[in-house]
Amino acid sequence: MAAIATMSELPPALSLRAQSRPAPDDPIERSRLPADQYDAVAKLCFNENPFGPPPSVVEAMTHAFKYVNRYGYPDGGIVQAIAAQHGVGPENILLGAGSTEILEVADAAFLGAHKKVVGVEPTFGTVYEYATGIDADAIRLPLGADYRQDIPAMLEAVRRHQKDVGLVYLCNPNNPTGVTVHRDEVKQLLDGLPEGIPVLIDEAYHHFVEDPGYATSVPYVTQGRSVVIARTFSKIAALAGLRLGYAVAPAQLISRMRPHIGSTHVNVLAKWAGVAALKDTEGQKQVKTTIVELRKKTTTELTSLGYKVIPSETNFFMVDLRQPVMQVIRQFRERNVLVGRPFPPMLQHLRVSVGTAEEMGRFMAAFKEIMSVKTSAGR
Repeated sequence: MAAIATMSELPPALSLRAQSRPAPDDPIERSRLPADQYDAVAKLCFNENPFGPPPSVVEAMTHAFKYVNRYGYPDGGIVQAIAAQHGVGPENILLGAGSTEILEVADAAFLGAHKKVVGVEPTFGTVYEYATGIDADAIRLPLGADYRQDIPAMLEAVRRHQKDVGLVYLCNPNNPTGVTVHRDEVKQLLDGLPEGIPVLIDEAYHHFVEDPGYATSVPYVTQGRSVVIARTFSKIAALAGLRLGYAVAPAQLISRMRPHIGSTHVNVLAKWAGVAALKDTEGQKQVKTTIVELRKKTTTELTSLGYKVIPSETNFFMVDLRQPVMQVIRQFRERNVLVGRPFPPMLQHLRVSVGTAEEMGRFMAAFKEIMSVKTSAGR
């Protein structure tokens, strides 16, 4: 009873945070393995950087270990470093435990009960899931036939439900398809929205893009537009396990978000690692080159086998299996290869993260074995 009484006195921000804890069917929890098993599997399911952080980042974390027993420790100037990276002020930056926390905090700040977020499906679903937890709702629009996000349809949905819309969500490049929204389309969206409706633009995979029609939306922040850009160190910087992300937004939007975030959610090692990672431009360039080469090699081989692959601008891709994906996912797991979960309504498409060359070799060997078995069984 004392515990219940204590919970009832939690401030609103912490109450919301409690609602966002992983559900029993959380995909990360479902895939969690004991250490000995974990190290043996090919991990192609969560779009991580398989190469790990570079020595400079490891050195920064090692240095920061001397602060792990302290509050109020020196944090390496992480907020200032991020602000300088984007040409904005510290007042335009909000740290989070990964960009997932930033997405949740944006929901908490801009939706509220019975408000709606407008976006597409499939996409990274945290925004929709968290909205449901705070009695908000989502208007989920289908992707186009080319798997692109339909900006005119998004604008029409906002206008039709204008009084109820609190937020628009754009994942760019989109997860799970890997398809970008071009710079002119982003401008079309921002210019066409009613004044005062913020747009949450998720740029988790920004660093992998080669598409010349794409551009980051960070410059809109300096223009004072109503945008929140979410970034993460979990992908190109290989810090997924440390949980470090951030928002870049006009100061007035950051002020609305700040009360909904935990002040101690980002740990000291993550902060020092983040500062070092921002400096590692050459290392990240090499990671991008390697990932893109492996993605193209693998998708070319899949195409040669007769399977359609959605052109991707990220460190993952989707392949059309022409059959329900769930049973194939299980068969990969039986072969010690973890691949992506189902993404309704694209339930015949398999999302595959790009791993090391060895892991991609294991994936292709398993793919050929699994799909040839299914083909033989169907004859």
